[in-house]
Amino acid sequence: MWCAISRRHIIGPIFFHESFNTARYLEIFNEFVEQLDDDELRNDYFQQDGATCHTSNESRAEIESFFDDRIISKALWPPRSPDFSPPDFFLWGALKGKDYVNKPRTIEELENNIRREIAAISEDVLQPTFANLKHCVQLCLHSGGEHFQHLV
Repeated sequence: MWCAISRRHIIGPIFFHESFNTARYLEIFNEFVEQLDDDELRNDYFQQDGATCHTSNESRAEIESFFDDRIISKALWPPRSPDFSPPDFFLWGALKGKDYVNKPRTIEELENNIRREIAAISEDVLQPTFANLKHCVQLCLHSGGEHFQHLV
């Protein structure tokens, strides 16, 4: 499953059942870009982890063609830092448990549960999530990149 989150909405989920490689990642990335409005393409940052298919030369060129230098990726953020990744510190936790409440018996049922739960997340919930992200980034900058959890 692939999903993107912004302060206004969630794009996805996009499910895939085959091996994940650069070609498949670029299909998903372009499907994602088609769902963005002009303001998001001009002003927002694109953040991803350091998976090989995300950081291949082909992927980086495609991402840069849309987001220019507004990319947060491998070597540009603290590794394994869920505090700076809304899918990690918010979305997956918000979904955990809810997707299994009705005990899905098939992948299709689980995917439907995930779609339903993601659709229920409103902009009113996303706004404070991104305010928290901004606060954490400011604390990190203030601490010079050192540990700052004691300040949160």
